[in-house]
Amino acid sequence: MSDDYILAIDQGTTSTRAIIFDHSGTIVSTGQKEHEQIFPRAGWVEHDPLEIWTNTREVIGQALSRADITRHNIKAVGITNQRETAVVWDKTTGKPVYNAIVWQDTRTQSIVDRLAADGGVERFKPVVGLPLATYFSGTKIVWILENVDGAREKAEAGDLLFGTTDSWVIWNLTGGVDGGVHVTDVTNASRTLFMDLETLEWRDDILEAFDVPRSMLPEIKSSSEIYGTVESSNLLREVPIAGILGDQQAATFGQAAFDQGESKNTYGTGNFLIFNTGEEIVHSKNGLLTTLGYKLGDAKPHYALEGSIAVTGSLIQWLRDNLGIIGSAAEVETLATTVDDNGGVYFVPAFSGLFAPYWRSDARGALVGLTRYVNKGHIARAALEATAFQTREVLDAVNADSGVDLTELKVDGGMTANDALMQFQADILDVPVVRPVVAETTALGAAYAAGLAVGFWETLDDLRQNWQEDKRWTPSIEPEERDRTLRLWKKAVTKTFDWVDDDVN
Repeated sequence: MSDDYILAIDQGTTSTRAIIFDHSGTIVSTGQKEHEQIFPRAGWVEHDPLEIWTNTREVIGQALSRADITRHNIKAVGITNQRETAVVWDKTTGKPVYNAIVWQDTRTQSIVDRLAADGGVERFKPVVGLPLATYFSGTKIVWILENVDGAREKAEAGDLLFGTTDSWVIWNLTGGVDGGVHVTDVTNASRTLFMDLETLEWRDDILEAFDVPRSMLPEIKSSSEIYGTVESSNLLREVPIAGILGDQQAATFGQAAFDQGESKNTYGTGNFLIFNTGEEIVHSKNGLLTTLGYKLGDAKPHYALEGSIAVTGSLIQWLRDNLGIIGSAAEVETLATTVDDNGGVYFVPAFSGLFAPYWRSDARGALVGLTRYVNKGHIARAALEATAFQTREVLDAVNADSGVDLTELKVDGGMTANDALMQFQADILDVPVVRPVVAETTALGAAYAAGLAVGFWETLDDLRQNWQEDKRWTPSIEPEERDRTLRLWKKAVTKTFDWVDDDVN
């Protein structure tokens, strides 16, 4: 067992990584490569699927070489991915018909409006758990079929396939045009607007409403089973692919939040708080999404409530790349700590509208409270605080829907390395914030799902024993100050509403 490992492929929004884990859940080696962020117009965000596939093969090689092992040491591969990013490709050529349309993209608002004209934005929510929104992949497929020359005809002829990036990577890993397996798991399927939460199957009536051919869609599988093996030309040839989890569900699984009432918050490009509701489907009354948490083989599925925040870590990237006030993401903490407070500045990063709990596609970003006193340190601090404020609003919605207040918040993701942010997060939540030793919980969750399917780990208890606390932040702010800053934050949020008119991008 000591020479055996699991490899996880984490196909994320900004990069693709391959991470090798041992039986204790410890990272052995990592390969990582960023891919281009393509912005053709305001509100449009795309990736090149062929670049992602090339990078996937490269990072697998990096991880294997850095660990000084071969495919014979890898017992299974797990996949985790950016969930709502849509790829449509020709199954006869293996080539995408258009770039991947990323989850942050807002170009499909007119399609959302058209579908919502008959029944409103919650038209399908009782079945799929999601409101009609540009966020989910279903409207992205419609846009490609309606705007790419020849796509509709090819789709109707059965020549086009759709998948989120897990499906795209697995199809290519298992042979592509030469017998590639076209699958996804329940967690990714639950983000399309097409899957029935109860039956875990595609709904033909909803596909008909969207005018999307069922032949395009992957087969829905559990999150932990053998889907196929890697094809012969790959460094991982003959290794089984045995786990798929959308990135946020994977992070929840990696945090060992397997049971009802357990939760986590991931700090990445966006923020995503997931609350496990067990085998019960809970429909939110407070702006949260109802989604699949995981399904292990033939066992019953576990469901979750999710609060999705579009812009958190990407706001720090924006400060770096668009404004140039920091040279690297890590510098934001240093800059933010040059001031004692936010100087009265609040930054609401509604670059793609507002996700949970507001779901306002008409919102756009706002920096408010500016005076001549304000400097770039205050802006950096306000940008960090925006992440914590948005998380507080989502947690309030979780508490209201579940009826049980969380007593601590497990956190993971790159921004948890920022002590100033984590302390402010604990202050504004008024509960402890806890980070595990292995902060790469997204890849770890995918590894766990794959390892369970092949017997590398036997039970969920084995995985629970791997979880270890690294650091804990406890609230230290005065209640009056917490209430004051929250009041001003909520006031700032209202300033972002109703910005987009028909003639404004």
